Amino acid sequence: MSTFAANITTMRDDISQSVSQRGYGAYDEENRRIRETADELQRLCSLHEEKLRDSQDYGSRFEIEQRVAEQYAKSVGKWIPMDNIFELGIPGPSGNENDTYVSNHCVYKVNNLLNSGGICKLLEKILLHNTLFPNTFYRLYGFAGYDGRTVMPVLCQKRIKNAQPATTIMIDTYMSALGFIKQSIEGRYTNGDFEIWDLVPRNVLVDEDSDVYVVDAEIKRTDKK
Repeated sequence: MSTFAANITTMRDDISQSVSQRGYGAYDEENRRIRETADELQRLCSLHEEKLRDSQDYGSRFEIEQRVAEQYAKSVGKWIPMDNIFELGIPGPSGNENDTYVSNHCVYKVNNLLNSGGICKLLEKILLHNTLFPNTFYRLYGFAGYDGRTVMPVLCQKRIKNAQPATTIMIDTYMSALGFIKQSIEGRYTNGDFEIWDLVPRNVLVDEDSDVYVVDAEIKRTDKK
């Protein structure tokens, strides 16, 4: 039996063990921190909106969120000037949404918010990713930008070493083991509670032990109403 076939045989048990451990350690602590950050940004945005509602300086929700995030990041020591961004690591592949910087143990993703619609919405998506794929959970490292301009969240994800893109069959098998049903569009899956798409080889890795890692995905909750 091949290594991949052997891993698939026990994948359901391995995933169940992983899920059962979600309430412990760094994973749980990071999700709590992301949740607190998202809630605090929402609270600060609401305060600014109320304060500026009758003012000529009132801007869009996105603009308010940007300024609030900048002030918040500076107040908690999480502000990263763009001139210092290359200190994160060696520039890696860039996509429509992220510029990446690779260090020995971590891949930093500087998210330009083009696909998310804002910082708080991105953080909500990250929490969904961390819930469904805890072996590639994201940390919120900080916020990057130039003073008074666009603010971009900086996410950190464990680097999967000696990995290569997974095949479509590997992805289908992995998602099936998680209880997801493949849809007619390639790379799209649902389990009734969540819909996940863009699970294509460039976003899913397999390491030398044939373990599968979803490193990027689009996720939303399914509205059952």
